[in-house]
Amino acid sequence: MSHFTNLKTSFKNLLHLENALNKLEISYKREKKITNLNNSKIYNINLVIPQSNNYDILFNWNGEEYELVIDASFWIQPYPVESFINKLSQHYANDVIITESQKIGFQPIKSKQHVDGSNTITLQRWNLNNSVAIV
Repeated sequence: MSHFTNLKTSFKNLLHLENALNKLEISYKREKKITNLNNSKIYNINLVIPQSNNYDILFNWNGEEYELVIDASFWIQPYPVESFINKLSQHYANDVIITESQKIGFQPIKSKQHVDGSNTITLQRWNLNNSVAIV
């Protein structure tokens, strides 16, 4: 018996989510979803991770965030669901930090992954004749 689960996430930006999936080398495809609301069409993009057993993984846009829709009994990814979400969240956060900091003039100069799985990103911005580094 199939039992789909919707897991709330904090993934609100499609570009950052796609970048995180790419960093993890996870193949996905975009799926355009059309919703009719009060006689107007709303177009959303969902992400689908195909699985060989045809029980695909879906990131479904609910209007606020991308929900992870899975059938846990048919999960065939290389790591457990919790580990998948943790790894994806970490890459998503790194992408947000780097992208948003670049918008205000910072550039990443060093990134280090620690034994405990955490990351340190060093950013730098030149301001007149001084540089400011944020770790």
